[in-house]
Amino acid sequence: MSAGLAFAESLDRLAAALGEQGGGGAAVVQAPPGSGKTTLVPPLLANLMWASKSDRPRVVVTQPRRVAVRSAARRLASLDGTRLGDRVGYTLRGESKTSTNTLVEFMTPGILIQRLLTDPGLEGIHAVVLDEVHERSLDSDLLVGMLGEVRALREDLILVAMSATLDAQRFAALLGHAPVVDCRSALHSLEVRWAPAREHRLNERGVSGAFLHHVADTAASAHAEVLGAQPDVDALVFLPGAREVSDVASRLRSRLAGTVEVLELHGQIGPEAQDRAVSGREPGGPPRIIVSTALAESSLTVPGVRLVIDSGLSREPRRDRGRGMSGLVTVSCSRASAEQRAGRAARQGPGTVIRCYDPQAFAAAPAHTTPEITVADLTGAALVLACWGAPEGRGLDLPDPPPHPAMEEAMTVLRELGAVTGEAAATSLGKVLARVPADPRLARALLGGSAIVGHRAAAEAVALVAGDMRAPSADLTQLLAALRSGSEPASRRFREDVQRLESIARREAAVVADSLPDVSVSTQQALGFVVALAFPDRVAQRVPGKNSGTYLMSSGTRAGLPMGSPLSGHEWLAVAEVSRAHGRAAAGTGAVIRAAAPLSPALAEAAASALVTENTRTTFAEGRVTARAERSLGAIVLSSTPVRPSAEAGRKAVADALLGAGLSLIGWSSAADSLRRRLALLHRVLGTPWPDVTDTALLACLDLWLAPEMESMATGSPVRTVDLHEPLRRLLPWPEAARVGEFVPERLEVPSGSLVRVQYPDVDDDAGRPVLAVKLQECFGWDRTPRLVDGRVPVLFHLLSPAGRPLAVTDDLESFWSGPYAQVRAEMRGRYPKHPWPEDPWSVPPTARTKKRM
Repeated sequence: MSAGLAFAESLDRLAAALGEQGGGGAAVVQAPPGSGKTTLVPPLLANLMWASKSDRPRVVVTQPRRVAVRSAARRLASLDGTRLGDRVGYTLRGESKTSTNTLVEFMTPGILIQRLLTDPGLEGIHAVVLDEVHERSLDSDLLVGMLGEVRALREDLILVAMSATLDAQRFAALLGHAPVVDCRSALHSLEVRWAPAREHRLNERGVSGAFLHHVADTAASAHAEVLGAQPDVDALVFLPGAREVSDVASRLRSRLAGTVEVLELHGQIGPEAQDRAVSGREPGGPPRIIVSTALAESSLTVPGVRLVIDSGLSREPRRDRGRGMSGLVTVSCSRASAEQRAGRAARQGPGTVIRCYDPQAFAAAPAHTTPEITVADLTGAALVLACWGAPEGRGLDLPDPPPHPAMEEAMTVLRELGAVTGEAAATSLGKVLARVPADPRLARALLGGSAIVGHRAAAEAVALVAGDMRAPSADLTQLLAALRSGSEPASRRFREDVQRLESIARREAAVVADSLPDVSVSTQQALGFVVALAFPDRVAQRVPGKNSGTYLMSSGTRAGLPMGSPLSGHEWLAVAEVSRAHGRAAAGTGAVIRAAAPLSPALAEAAASALVTENTRTTFAEGRVTARAERSLGAIVLSSTPVRPSAEAGRKAVADALLGAGLSLIGWSSAADSLRRRLALLHRVLGTPWPDVTDTALLACLDLWLAPEMESMATGSPVRTVDLHEPLRRLLPWPEAARVGEFVPERLEVPSGSLVRVQYPDVDDDAGRPVLAVKLQECFGWDRTPRLVDGRVPVLFHLLSPAGRPLAVTDDLESFWSGPYAQVRAEMRGRYPKHPWPEDPWSVPPTARTKKRM
């Protein structure tokens, strides 16, 4: 079985490492792609335990994807020379090939999590192998923590984590400082070529059509070139999603018709088609090009592949918490993923990888795949953790802790569903929802919708949304019709999912019978109603406007339909998926609806009844308080009627408006502005008890100084009737207020006898000085600069020409007359001959008059 597999050299070291720990043990296996770890480690564990246990051992191996589960089980059974389902078997959702003789059982991480929730001790299982943990899927990360707790209770349980690209020491620490067993590379020589497209890979709609055309052309020409020298070589093309796979496969079939077999590999095709793609070429069969998503990135060795064409793109989950959106987005794949993909070409001999992007894009890509737990919607994971007894992951050793905001949001959703208690413990309903293979919101909609639309219709709606299938033009109704007819590649899997969900609905629907809305739903509206039950925060109403394709969701987010969507004429939609987008695809909203179904207004209210509120909205705008009685579904206003505002609501509306827009909403009269500036200088120089009159300080104590005026505005008086001068005087401290005119006079008398207004600095100008702008002739003979605020602040003089223009700025008049005045006199006496410009400014009386009038 181990012939030709590099990991055979490491089997003894792994056996010794586990044996040294006695009974059960733990180890981390770090081995390059194609080394044979997936093939050799499970039977090694079975053999080790067979020798040490009286009962038949059972080894469970997790693989991240269904196709990898089937492929790995089939290969191991073939090497063992036994029938699949006998000594080697597998279990998938709705599909199982095992028996009482099974020693090694492959499954997805989700299946193992379900087993743990049902049987936390994993009775009858003696070893668990977590394969491809480097992919950092949410389920695999949860299993690391959950199985760590199981091992604390079961010393005989062996746990092995395996990966081709792994932070080995990190995972070793999580497994109790387990030993690390590695092996030499099994890859052959690999040639790396770069073939970047002229166009950008991504545009506002996702992956650009021009780039897909470039990938297809590159794959066809490169494969033809290789076949000229090696006729037995197959090619593997990596693309981010099923839509792109189908697009490129279709282009290749058109170009290579009859000469090359083009196969698709993604999660939406049936098991037979998947198995055919990962099996080797039939003897005498045509050369093959397998166009795949990340399904073929790891775990699988596709026989015959010596050429890889890599788009450099992947589809990863992302959560936009601010807009309440989550889903898969297309991003550049990590460098580790790119190396994994390239390694597919060099597993069975020298190979070539052609990257359809440039080295700069490769260097700029993240080093590793982003852990799903840090970016995904955590509602399902939070329910698993609550059912496990580790609410929010507390006390669980996870590779990365769940982000607090995302976990907090997930727990809020679970509480609204009734799945957890206020203390975050799972309820009986939550434990039922955890057994449904769907997001908890969809699981709740399945059970609740069954009694209203029927078990079958509810199961179809949930299978449709949970199946990760792209709805054409966002129309779920159209996708459902295609799946029912069997015209979609995913039709078979859809039917299987529906049967499984329908069985669960019949068995468990009674647990929510007491909380169902009393409503009648037609067959045409059933899909939209169940979607709305699952996602009431995404019930959406069309925004008024000519040819508007923009919708407002009850969460407050606006989103646009794709151009040409048949849904655009519907007033109400139940949105199943919405994601971020730019340009025309988002109708200017920044978000685009990816999947939705029509909904009537009555059903929208029934499905999202918890979001329906009735209140009076009082606002202060355009100088007046107004009120409207509103009935709303979340952010969507259903009806609005003008009513008389109450005094209390009016006061709050005025206060809210002032806090939002500031006191400029009322405005400062010149008298109020003058007093405010004077008080600001007093506060800056003297401090307490003189009040702080900045906007921030005044807004923080509105009731202290503005209450009568706010009451007046709240009861209908227009804002223009309010003068802030008198309200400001209420802040004056007593008895100190009696000295305001002394400390900061409004005007100062100058030697000419004129009373000149003092210009005080802006309230927020901490370095400003009081300014006296006065004609130079009015100050002849004035040798002392006045000082304000009890002698602490000198006045700054702006000495003006007869025309009122500044001639000099000084706070030392005596020095000015003795020096700079002579230069000013020389320049100005010819320009203003009618005004006095004495050679000796000390010898003439100050005046505001001309020489003739004097």
